[in-house]
Amino acid sequence: MAGGLAHPRTLEYTDRDPQGPVPQEAELTAGHRVESGRSYGFFTDTTLCIGCKACEVACKEWNNLPADQPGLTGQSYDNTGRLGAHSWRHVTFLERGARATSMPPFQSNWLMMSDVCKHCDPAPCLEACPTGALFRTEFDTVVVQQDICNGCGYCVPACPFGVVELAKEDGKAHKCTLCYDRLKGGLEPACAKSCPTDSIQFGPVEALQQRAAARVEELEAQGQTAAYLYGTPGGPGATGGIRRLNAFFLLTDRPERYNLPPAPSRPSRNARPSFLAGLATMAGLAVAAALIGVGRR
Repeated sequence: MAGGLAHPRTLEYTDRDPQGPVPQEAELTAGHRVESGRSYGFFTDTTLCIGCKACEVACKEWNNLPADQPGLTGQSYDNTGRLGAHSWRHVTFLERGARATSMPPFQSNWLMMSDVCKHCDPAPCLEACPTGALFRTEFDTVVVQQDICNGCGYCVPACPFGVVELAKEDGKAHKCTLCYDRLKGGLEPACAKSCPTDSIQFGPVEALQQRAAARVEELEAQGQTAAYLYGTPGGPGATGGIRRLNAFFLLTDRPERYNLPPAPSRPSRNARPSFLAGLATMAGLAVAAALIGVGRR
């Protein structure tokens, strides 16, 4: 649990192998109860990520996702490459500059980040879906209903983060659900629960934003002046009509280094200007045709 203090309720469960589910287990593991009607998400602190990939493994195991890249890609220690239909978590490994032979204590030349669906508010993929397969849950997360998805693929280009992908096996859209099934059972999402360093933290979005702001101040006091938040209201990542990312990040380099767009936007914002431009073009053509007709008379 973030903060390092166990919840008092843990004393009620001394058995290492409980015989049934623990009610509201997320309160014990993440420090927050999961309640309908609240907004939940992830705060990913990249300065704490050690690249262990526990989140990738936990996500695949819980969601029964296949290993679509069994070998190494040849790009550092990355074996999944990117987010996709079978990879709902992806750990970025990026070595900055030339290989360092000496570094100050407690410093690293690596950038590591566990990427995931941002569960945007509002969500461009949801706006583009014509069937209602994508919906916003009672926990303010965005989920694809596989029995309704018709595989049209409109959600794929609508996502400014390249998260959604159509699976070759069934032709339908797949992405992170923020462990919707676990939330309904009062459980912390599998990736956050498995993270050994609390780089991935789960909880109500407002509480996570406050914790993240305090973390930035802490890092600045330690001399890490490059730290900033990506995806919080009014900051990088929350642009172009996107108010906030329910899964947001603490970064120490420009977004592009983490394969994140510096200024994402909602494609639906272009619908009205495009429609009006089309009307203006049609009106101009109609006027031109009328003038040609008058001239021939």
